[in-house]
Amino acid sequence: MRLIRAHILRSLAGPFGFAWTALTGMLMLNQVSRRFGELVGKGLSPRVIIEVLVLFIPFIVALTLPMAILVAVLYGFSQMASDNEITAMRANGVSVPQMIRPVFLAGMVLSLVNFVFIDQVLPRSNLRLLNLQTDIGQKKPTFSLHERVMNSIPGSLYFLEATTIEPGTGRMREVVIYDMSPPDGRRVIYAESGAMAFERGRKDLNITLYQGHAHEYKTAEPGTVNVTRFRVNSIMVRDIENAFRQNFGSVDRGDREMTTCEMMDHVARSRQTAALAGARRRAMARTDLRVLLHLGVAPDSAAPQPPPLRAHCGAWRKFERWMARRLLPANAAAQGNPPPVVVAAPATDLAAIQARAASAPLVSGLSDVISVREEEAFAIRDVHQYEVEIHKKFTLSLACLNFVLIGIALALRFPRGGVGLVIGASLAVFALFYVTLTAGETLADDGIISAALAMWFPNGIVLGAGLLGLLVVSREFGSTRGGDLADLVDLLAGRFWRRG
Repeated sequence: MRLIRAHILRSLAGPFGFAWTALTGMLMLNQVSRRFGELVGKGLSPRVIIEVLVLFIPFIVALTLPMAILVAVLYGFSQMASDNEITAMRANGVSVPQMIRPVFLAGMVLSLVNFVFIDQVLPRSNLRLLNLQTDIGQKKPTFSLHERVMNSIPGSLYFLEATTIEPGTGRMREVVIYDMSPPDGRRVIYAESGAMAFERGRKDLNITLYQGHAHEYKTAEPGTVNVTRFRVNSIMVRDIENAFRQNFGSVDRGDREMTTCEMMDHVARSRQTAALAGARRRAMARTDLRVLLHLGVAPDSAAPQPPPLRAHCGAWRKFERWMARRLLPANAAAQGNPPPVVVAAPATDLAAIQARAASAPLVSGLSDVISVREEEAFAIRDVHQYEVEIHKKFTLSLACLNFVLIGIALALRFPRGGVGLVIGASLAVFALFYVTLTAGETLADDGIISAALAMWFPNGIVLGAGLLGLLVVSREFGSTRGGDLADLVDLLAGRFWRRG
């Protein structure tokens, strides 16, 4: 059995390495083709460009690892079945569970490795990439402007829209600029064409407009519009920084830039915020109702206490800090705790509401009610979003193991499927898994279904299909007669006609 286990693992190692490299390379080429032109046009150094492209690799690897496992299992077991190796092993008393055991253990190891990678390496690489993209976006504002979209010009109260913007030269066509700087009104400038260029020192941006007219509106004169026509008009925007500076840790982290423990802490704080906002909303409603019924203000009641914030992860937190000291040390400043969520003190809020009602028996303003409702709704949505990301880390890791089971079941059931089975079954399983995962994420973010159900349902489908398939093939004696894609078509057609 030791030799058989080693042979099975060797038969899968080659296809796994090839599939992983090929899938990662294809997705990486797609990212390079999409990003390379934008990066080169900014005048960045080769080191920065290479760093940005390399930081895309962890995200791609997290996607391609489960895919490569499925492709390797399908190809390896199909090849062994077509070469009669599976038949020979079963004829000599080796059962399907015995053949699965080494691959299953390897899948468990890869699942654990994938979780550590997704939980520790990927958030830090995403954070570093986010910082780099933010710093790059500030280097040349011309290249961050989008055509046919209202663009805010940094450091000013100008908003620019153009039908055509040339990144290399800064030339524009059909330009509209909304100037919100006048204190007594506003101004809208229309021009047939224009150009952007930096002055000396690369801090001031000069916008030159050609063949246009400016409409000036005065607040004190609502029915009057002053129109000024021009051939050439220049607008100077001061203090736009063009130098590229890496300021790691200068941006706020989202769910993709946090580890599991950090997201659990964030969920706990968001739950606390939602609970306190709900308490404030109910206190406002009770106070307003008593004011409307002329009952006076109720005596002070005990303010509700927020749910306690308990520590998460335990020993895993120590491992996380150990990893943080060794992963991306240049970004260590950005790897600390996420910014705290400001939680209002419930006693102060309730006392303020009641004191205001006692001094002036007026109901709460509409803005106050809307504000507290939006605060509660935002905190609840924040909880849903971060819970989805927590479960997603685990479900993507366990997918490595489930893909092993369904891949072995398909390969043993259709041993002569060949490359067609590998490609077709892989695409079908990937589509089923990732489409249901994406749809479940959308539903869970909106609170329609729970995050656990949304994220674990795709794995449940794959796991159920894999276990059912293994149960079927374990009862059959493998043979190379049949078992190709035509057999699959006949099987599906036979079941369809029997139901008909």
